[in-house]
Amino acid sequence: MAPSRQDYGMKRAGAARSSSVMSLRRTVIPGSVRRSSAVLPSVLTFLVIVASGGLLLMIEKGMLNSMDTPPPRGAGRRLDVIRQAGKRSSAAGEAESQILQEIRNRTIRTMCSQKNMPHSIWSLTPPQRKTLLQHILVNDQYHFLYCYVPKVACSNWKRVLKVLSGALENVNVNIKMDHRSDLVFLSSLKPDEIRYRLKHYFKFMFVREPMERLLSAYRNKFGEIESYQKKYGVEIIKRYRKGRAKDAAVTGDDVTFAEFVRYLLDEDVEHMNEHWMPVYNLCQPCAVSYDFIGSYEYLESDAEFVLQRIGAPPFVHFPERQTWYKPVTTETLHYYLCTLPQKLLRELLPKYILDFSLFTYSLPNTTTEHCRH
Repeated sequence: MAPSRQDYGMKRAGAARSSSVMSLRRTVIPGSVRRSSAVLPSVLTFLVIVASGGLLLMIEKGMLNSMDTPPPRGAGRRLDVIRQAGKRSSAAGEAESQILQEIRNRTIRTMCSQKNMPHSIWSLTPPQRKTLLQHILVNDQYHFLYCYVPKVACSNWKRVLKVLSGALENVNVNIKMDHRSDLVFLSSLKPDEIRYRLKHYFKFMFVREPMERLLSAYRNKFGEIESYQKKYGVEIIKRYRKGRAKDAAVTGDDVTFAEFVRYLLDEDVEHMNEHWMPVYNLCQPCAVSYDFIGSYEYLESDAEFVLQRIGAPPFVHFPERQTWYKPVTTETLHYYLCTLPQKLLRELLPKYILDFSLFTYSLPNTTTEHCRH
């Protein structure tokens, strides 16, 4: 039987806005609770320092001046039962995921409580609201909203949504993904319909380490997708490579990572392509009370939790990674960031500082000593 709604959030008192914090799931592994409670305070202290530093940097650069956003609310306890046999993660991994959920919700609640952050989707600017509503998918049968983030397994989640709606037979059907058909976007609904669903439906999203997501987008779009090479690659090379401004032979298939970063530095985050737009701008976690924010790092178990939480049929599971998929490894990310001119990286990080701070990812270490290894 699907868990009751009250298991996943805290009731709001009166008309005042409150923030629900995701409860740590109780485990039956001896000592796991003690380990979690020992780790939590020190990790929280570190994240408060990181978040505070990031916030000061944003204020200094005027990055918060035009923002409107409300406190994040975590969903409830994660379930002990993972439906697929053999898919249960280790006790240590489960404990880490639970701690991460608690830290993430506390961090979001604290930062989003700032008076200059938005407190509902209606306090967003029209362009911000348009971007958000175009990235939230609706399922009325199972009563949930999913804010999709490109390069964070969103294609597989769209497959799941299509299976739940009956548009696909199963998640493993070998077809090219159509990212628009057979999907309902919140932007297609009327204001009253939007308000009702935001208030009553289970809302979730998934996040990923910002620089890893950025590198994944760079390698995929400029290394494999011809349309991106023509649309963005040609422009980037002509703009940032000496002597190529008027070169008609430029194909855009050899954009370097440094050139791509230079392009991002000149872009306004609110007008970026969705594949490298910050997650904050795509899903507005202050303006929307997400019940669950999953992690790419815990994709398998977090996805299974969501499927059970929404009451999906037992035959619906999250797709396994395709055999052709090339993951961004720690070593690959290390190489790209360490070979990037440090001045560019220092200028790039502020554009993604909300993603680092809100979703509790530490800033990359690219010191000379670290990069030597």
